[in-house]
Amino acid sequence: MAKQDRAIRTRQAILMAAARAFEKYGYQAATITEILKSADVTKGALYFHFPSKEDLALGVLDAQEPPQTVPEQPLKLQELIDLGMLFSHRLQTSLLARAGVRLSMDQQAQGLDRSGPFLRWQEATHHLLAQAKRNGELLPHVNPTETADLYVAAFTGTQAVSQTLTDYQDLQRRHITLQQHILPSIAAPSILTALDLTPARVERLSLLASEG
Repeated sequence: MAKQDRAIRTRQAILMAAARAFEKYGYQAATITEILKSADVTKGALYFHFPSKEDLALGVLDAQEPPQTVPEQPLKLQELIDLGMLFSHRLQTSLLARAGVRLSMDQQAQGLDRSGPFLRWQEATHHLLAQAKRNGELLPHVNPTETADLYVAAFTGTQAVSQTLTDYQDLQRRHITLQQHILPSIAAPSILTALDLTPARVERLSLLASEG
C-alpha cells in the first residue's frame, strides 16, 4: 500500500511539473529536462508513468474535463450553468486546469491530439441539453447538438479573453454575462425565470468545489 501511495504521489508531482512547464512555455518549448528538475524525480520514474512528452501533455489535458461534482438539479439548464461556473472556478484555482486549457488552445502543439477536451465538453453539454429538451425546458426550435457546439465555442472564446486580460480573474462575471445572452434564445420563458445566475450561487458552488 505504501508503495502504491508513493507511486500516486510521484505521478501527481510529475503532472504538476508538466503543467507548470506547459503553461509557462507551451508544448513545443517545454522540455523533459525542465519537467524532471521541477518534479525532482528520475528519468526512469517519469517514463514509467508517462512514456513520452505527448503522454504527459495528454495527462494534463485530461484536467480540463468538465467537473464531476456538479450537484444534480431538477432543471438541466441549471446544471449546465453550474458546470460552467465550477469550471470557471477551477481555472482560477487549478494549475492543471489552466495548463490543460493552454495546451488545448496551443496552435504550435504539432502532433498533439488536442480534440479530447473539446469533444468531452461537447458531449457533457449535449447530454444536459438533450435532457433539458425532453423535460420541456427548451424552446421548440432548439437543436441540442447545434446548441452544444455553440456553447463550447462561446465559452472557449470567453476563457481566452478572460485569460488574456485578467488571468481568469473576471471569468465568473464573463460566464454569467454569456449565459444572460444565450439563455433567452434557447430556454422556455417559464424556465428562464427559474434559473439562478446570481453571484451568490457562484460563491456556493465555488465553496463546494473547494471542499471537494
